[in-house]
Amino acid sequence: MNLIPTLRLAAASLLMLTACASAQPPTEALWKKIQAANSDQRCDNSSQCHSLGVGSKACGGPENYIAWSSKSGDGAQLKALVEQHAAARRDDDKRLGMMSTCSIVSDPGASCRAGVCVVNERSIMPPGQANSK
Repeated sequence: MNLIPTLRLAAASLLMLTACASAQPPTEALWKKIQAANSDQRCDNSSQCHSLGVGSKACGGPENYIAWSSKSGDGAQLKALVEQHAAARRDDDKRLGMMSTCSIVSDPGASCRAGVCVVNERSIMPPGQANSK
């Protein structure tokens, strides 16, 4: 009995499983790039802090917001990565037939706190109360 074809098949199967296990979905890889590009969030004042919608809901619009600082750059690379990530999320949603509640995630803005840009907290108004802003 010749074991060489069986061993070749086993080796090829192992290589394929290893490659599949280590491959990241495009959205995960892009998210890691976004985090790396947005690692310097230092600020001197709130005018250097900005919010940016990330992800993509199935009905449209961002899933959430991140804060970024313009102190050390204009954010062009970050914005490009966020656009790529949103496009990948839209592709995933379409491919998987995802649905959404179609709720709107409003932009909370960002501010400088303790020398770091952070997303402002969202205030949730009870139904029927007017916004006093």
